[in-house]
Amino acid sequence: MGTVRFGISLDEKLLTSFDQLIEEKSYMNRSEAIRDLIRSALVEERSSTEEADAVGTVTLVYNHHVRDLSDKLTEQQHSHHDRIISALHVHLDPHNCLEVLVVRGKVRDIKKIADELIGVKGVKHGKLVLTTTGEDL
Repeated sequence: MGTVRFGISLDEKLLTSFDQLIEEKSYMNRSEAIRDLIRSALVEERSSTEEADAVGTVTLVYNHHVRDLSDKLTEQQHSHHDRIISALHVHLDPHNCLEVLVVRGKVRDIKKIADELIGVKGVKHGKLVLTTTGEDL
């Protein structure tokens, strides 16, 4: 498959705003920005399909002094060792830690693992970000 050129019509005000966004995000040109927007929409759509293959990052912030919290998080991670493919642990200050886990599998499984981890009592903040494995883009 080759590159296909096509034209679009936009309101001048919308185009001006888009050009400002392109400059702020340091895109080389409009085409690259539009390609990125299309990819982003496709990833968002596909990650809403529970059976789709995906990769996710689960970010957790917690106070490591909370009784048994580190052990509970480690236990949860071990119970999903086949899906959690990487982990990063950062000491933010004398009390708080950041953990970022990379999870690969079906969207429904990734969401379930993220919910379990984020729901552990003592986690101050947690967030799941889903993306594609890249195979279908």
